Amino acid sequence: MKITKPRLALIAGILCISIFPILVKLRLTPGLISAFYRMAFAVTLLLPYVIITGNFKLPKPKFLLLAALCGVIFSSDVAVWNIAIQESSATQASLLTNLSPVWVGIGSFFFLKVRPATNFWIGTVVSLFGMITLVGFEFFVDLNFDKAFLFAVLSGILYSIYLLISKNVLSQVDVLSFMTISLTSSSIYLGILCYSQNEPFTGFTNAGWFVLVLQAVICQLCAWLSISYATQHMRATRVSLSLLSQAVITSILAWLFLEEKITLQMVFGGIILLFGIRITFYDKTISLKRLFSKS
Repeated sequence: MKITKPRLALIAGILCISIFPILVKLRLTPGLISAFYRMAFAVTLLLPYVIITGNFKLPKPKFLLLAALCGVIFSSDVAVWNIAIQESSATQASLLTNLSPVWVGIGSFFFLKVRPATNFWIGTVVSLFGMITLVGFEFFVDLNFDKAFLFAVLSGILYSIYLLISKNVLSQVDVLSFMTISLTSSSIYLGILCYSQNEPFTGFTNAGWFVLVLQAVICQLCAWLSISYATQHMRATRVSLSLLSQAVITSILAWLFLEEKITLQMVFGGIILLFGIRITFYDKTISLKRLFSKS
């Protein structure tokens, strides 16, 4: 598989967002206010840069509104996912959120008029099986269908809607302008929401503020500038499925920094998940017989 610039950008973006669940697990700030500061700090850093360098270009009204809508949808996704993690477990929230490739595939068919290749559906099934193996089949025995469950599913749906709309917008708007508009709308929307919910805007520890800045710089700016570039040049279905690999990286980081155990089952599940992602990057449509007859 040839490693192109968009694919390198996607890999870099996945690495950057993989630390996000680790930071959320620390519970140093409430989930909703954490989402607000992630967007607000990111746009505070990005806006002066694009203005000074002249990299901001105001798009046509239609795409300006769509870019702003992307910001509202993405920030809603981050907010409900944060709450889902803090009210249940990172495992349950991550698994349900990562159903997004299914929603993206369905959405691509109905709204982008793009029929996902057979490779995508084969890869999706294999990857989701790998994800289930990674978290453990016994996990489903204790699955709670509560508010956290609904929020995690909603997060995956919002995530897929964001990818589909942003794919359309990025065909007409450059990445930096898109990110500036979407982050601005995200910050305004989440700021109003936090204020209406009486969320605390101050009073965090130094470690809490540091984590908020880290989320903005690494998990938002670095990650989504890279992923947006990849989305601009790649199929939305491939991008969404590739993002599943963050579960493998997050597990390794949790082992290193949170002393969580990595079992042989988790390793096996990770290998299956990555194999499923690889299937989608075959240049030609493949059959199951051809797939397993080649390395």
